[in-house]
Amino acid sequence: MNRSTVRIAAVQMVSGTEPEANLARARHWVLQAAQQGAQLVALPEYFCLMGQQDEDKLAIAEPAGEGPLQAFLSGLAVEAGVTLVGGTLPLRSSVPGKVHNSCLVFSPAGQQLARYDKLHLFGFDNGRERYDEGRVQQAGEAPVAFDWQGEFGSLRVALSICYDLRFPELYRQLAPQLILAPSAFTHTTGAAHWELLLRTRAVENLAYVMAPAQGGLHANGRRTWGHSMVVDPWGQVLACLPEGEGLALAELDPARLAQCRSQLPALQHRKL
Repeated sequence: MNRSTVRIAAVQMVSGTEPEANLARARHWVLQAAQQGAQLVALPEYFCLMGQQDEDKLAIAEPAGEGPLQAFLSGLAVEAGVTLVGGTLPLRSSVPGKVHNSCLVFSPAGQQLARYDKLHLFGFDNGRERYDEGRVQQAGEAPVAFDWQGEFGSLRVALSICYDLRFPELYRQLAPQLILAPSAFTHTTGAAHWELLLRTRAVENLAYVMAPAQGGLHANGRRTWGHSMVVDPWGQVLACLPEGEGLALAELDPARLAQCRSQLPALQHRKL
């Protein structure tokens, strides 16, 4: 890697129940990010649909490699001229009545660079709010990382989704320099743990973390926490958008990454 920086952008959305409207908003913000110099842009979890019920995902689920949602992401990466992290979308699984919650990455040429299916499925019940993603989602089978190439050199990028942030062992085995975590944290869990988790994952991996999120009150009545964020390897928050649509933009500095890892070589001191 050389010493040049690269701009990255997390898109925050308040997606609704109409996929076409959600795609239009996603396109707007990806193009805005590109106009502001971002080379890597990431959408939030389920940017394409926050349905009235979890089963609504089944109606728009696509087979891997084809379908309007995947074509949209590929085309948008080309239009914007960016590496595009497509938040998540539902892909058909081998289990009837269930989908994979999948994160797809596309190059500026529109080629798919990586696919990650969410490994850890969220479950929560505090007596007022209850979620069980396992009812309609099929867990993935393996961690995924890819090498992002550019004028800055090469960066090892780990893919993860929302609830994955609570499982540090996922990132350890991927040895990332940049962690991506498209999310739709609930307002309750987000207020308590979101920033804490993001900064912890950054510090313990000495890596940048970018987490695009859903952030606001949705048409289905659900409220998400937002606070889309970019964190540097020292745990410093470089950008944060508390609520509503918009962008969290920041500079990723390979020299800063190398400096943090040099002055605190914790990754070299591991015993387990």
